[in-house]
Amino acid sequence: MAQNQEYSLFEDVCSFVDDAAQHMELHPGLLEQIKQCNSIYKFHFPVRMDDGSYQVVKGYRVQHSHHKLPVKGGIRFSEMVNEQEVMGLASLMTFKCAMVNIPFGGAKGGVNIDPLAYNTRQLEKITRRYTSELIKKKFIGPAIDVPAPDYGTGAREMAWIVDTYEAFNPEAINAKACVTGKPLSQHGIEGRTEATGMGVYIGIREAVSVKEDMESLGLTTGLQDKKIIIQGLGNVGFYSAKYLSEAGAKIIGVAEWNGGIWDENGIDIEALKEYQIENKGFEGYGKGEFIKDSASLLEKECDILVPAALENQITSENAGKIKAKIIGEAANGPITKEAEKILLDREIFVIPDMYLNAGGVTVSYFEWLKNLSRVSFGKLEKRYDMEKYKFLLDSIENATGDAFKQEQRDAIVKGASERDLVISGLEETMVTAYHDLNEMRKNKKIKSLRTAAFILAIERIAISYTDMGIFP
Repeated sequence: MAQNQEYSLFEDVCSFVDDAAQHMELHPGLLEQIKQCNSIYKFHFPVRMDDGSYQVVKGYRVQHSHHKLPVKGGIRFSEMVNEQEVMGLASLMTFKCAMVNIPFGGAKGGVNIDPLAYNTRQLEKITRRYTSELIKKKFIGPAIDVPAPDYGTGAREMAWIVDTYEAFNPEAINAKACVTGKPLSQHGIEGRTEATGMGVYIGIREAVSVKEDMESLGLTTGLQDKKIIIQGLGNVGFYSAKYLSEAGAKIIGVAEWNGGIWDENGIDIEALKEYQIENKGFEGYGKGEFIKDSASLLEKECDILVPAALENQITSENAGKIKAKIIGEAANGPITKEAEKILLDREIFVIPDMYLNAGGVTVSYFEWLKNLSRVSFGKLEKRYDMEKYKFLLDSIENATGDAFKQEQRDAIVKGASERDLVISGLEETMVTAYHDLNEMRKNKKIKSLRTAAFILAIERIAISYTDMGIFP
């Protein structure tokens, strides 16, 4: 769906804050401080192209809240990047981190380019120059502002960023912690690639586990046989679909910008992804029906709709046509405020982005901690735990006279790897946060999980400002 140039994600987020504030007692000055962006850096820089010509590129970095430092948020490369979008995404990061109790302020960055229009060498030039601009103004650093991948960027770009930062700061022992989402060879962390998608899966799994909520929607509990449509098969959409299908759900539709696939018998997500990579789209895929107008897939009947692409995808124009009973916002800001009101009036259950999309920043937090401690998770205790469990099993066998099967022994004795610990920490964060916000929703007797999430986040941010003595 084309993005409406009049739409402001930042204004939407501010209005969500105002909605939440109606259920709270806040100092007016504190409320205004919580809403505003603390720092906005907008800049232009020239890039020399391969043919000797120059292009002037526009970049942004917005730090929304300094109630906790460092601030945290991704960098996106997209032609749709503009100041209002980056401000809105930065503000969402503030509330997202507070909602899941991650000790970061919110930030976001962007470069206004189409990454597909540049080769690898040109993208490296743009990324390194963008980073140097951030360094000059102290808009990046392990204790200041820690970027991460976002739409149009990935581990490769993060490697260029950390290498550039280290070149400017050769004495900084914690330089690797200036950015997260790095390749493993550059001190990234196991589990970061799939973290956001796994967080989406865990969040939806928790939502459909609450019997009272599912009965009100006319659904059974659990993911088994739930019919799901995914919008966007990038990193987040792919891993969301993969883990949901592995848990027993049926993916019946996948929408991308250049077409979609519809198959009520269920879609093999890994096979579809392989085809997409090889053919740059879904057209010609051997199974299911190719849908040229992929936006129409959002309006097809299903149990759960997962928009995992860009913001502003469900608006007042199509909200009345949505047939899903649950919408899980895997992307940032896919539902406008006007659209959400329509959806809630129609008793559609919306799991908000500021919670559901938090898996990435959660594991980024773990990567940041790993870089500061300069040791991999599990490295110190893994062998100790293995020996302890082995001794325990041997003692049980000696006492009972029975022997464990080898596969049982292997499963119990196995020490936790870095990925095991990361996924465990992610699951604990997402499970606890969901039930906290759902309890808040019920205590406040409100329909909107989003409003409940903002209330919970604002409470935590307000405590930070109060404890600093800035507001009474």
